[in-house]
Amino acid sequence: MEQEAPKVDAVSAPEEPQASDQLIDAAALASQIAQLEQEKAELSEQLLRRLAEFDNFRRRTEREKSEIADTIAGETIKPLLAILDDFERALKVECASADYARGVELIYQRMVDALKKLGLEPVQAEGAAFDPNLHHAIEMVETEEAEDHTVVADLLKGYTFRGRLLRPSMVKVAVRR
Repeated sequence: MEQEAPKVDAVSAPEEPQASDQLIDAAALASQIAQLEQEKAELSEQLLRRLAEFDNFRRRTEREKSEIADTIAGETIKPLLAILDDFERALKVECASADYARGVELIYQRMVDALKKLGLEPVQAEGAAFDPNLHHAIEMVETEEAEDHTVVADLLKGYTFRGRLLRPSMVKVAVRR
């Protein structure tokens, strides 16, 4: 018996796409490209916004962290102000021993220098115009020798720490008659 050879259909050549099909495909691709470019632009804009938000967040947290550190340091230094006051009172008292007085003065100066390096500054009061943000008026003194609302005496020294008021100066203020 003879086997029949399978019939092989002639391979038909692919049909040439019609010109209208090509135009439809090109239009669809162009539309898709435009849509993808728009999405890309939107995503790029979102990314830039997120980067700016993150940068602002980072700056804000750094500033807040610095403010918290300054507040904590200021609160730590506040109790030392009473010790500075005690040293200043001790230095005003006459002492029988010059060496003892010199020792107290050296300790006081070292403490003042150390606190100054940390950012503590005395409030300039005497002779300055009264500033309610820096001074606390304890007494009003009528006088012709000083201008109106000028600090004539600093009764208790005030201090700022890194630009913030820790303690206002307790002052006498001149009032013209």
